[in-house]
Amino acid sequence: MATVFDDLLLRGVRAGEVPARQEASRDWFRNQARQSRTTPSAVSKDRDRLKNRAAVGHMYFFFYDPKGKKDLPYYDRFPLIFKVANTSDGFYGINLHYLPYRLRAKLMDSLYDIVNNRRYDESTRLRLSYDLLNGASKYRYFKPTFKKYLNAHVRSRFVKIDSTEWDIALFLPVERFEKARKTTVWADSRKMIT
Repeated sequence: MATVFDDLLLRGVRAGEVPARQEASRDWFRNQARQSRTTPSAVSKDRDRLKNRAAVGHMYFFFYDPKGKKDLPYYDRFPLIFKVANTSDGFYGINLHYLPYRLRAKLMDSLYDIVNNRRYDESTRLRLSYDLLNGASKYRYFKPTFKKYLNAHVRSRFVKIDSTEWDIALFLPVERFEKARKTTVWADSRKMIT
């Protein structure tokens, strides 16, 4: 069964677009993904992508039910993260859904500078740390995205997104905010950045 990633990658190849390597191609895949009519359950159906654990520097989708959700003003039930670090009871990640699409693209474009290689294959990952992100102004958009996730509240396996698909996942309209509209979340995020 073809996934939204397979479909968009095939269309991109037919259109002469090479994922991740050139800015024009990144924009093409982002625009195509944003027009997609996919859902979180459709994204998470591909069994070959499902992982029991997330590795630092890689991108994942997963279902999440936060511990203190009653007290949170809002939260994302289907985060899209780059894992930053492990903790004793969970992990830190940057959840790109907390940014409006234009700012997601700006942050992702700057993150391409810290890939460990330019092969864009299964070995490609980001060399992430909180200190790196916090120390450079070009990464300033990460601030509203930095979240802690508790292992006990992860409600699915992790859906690993290959590096050639980062720009597709980035713009898929699958964020699932609870207790607030995404426009409210994004407005709050913009305030944190400035």
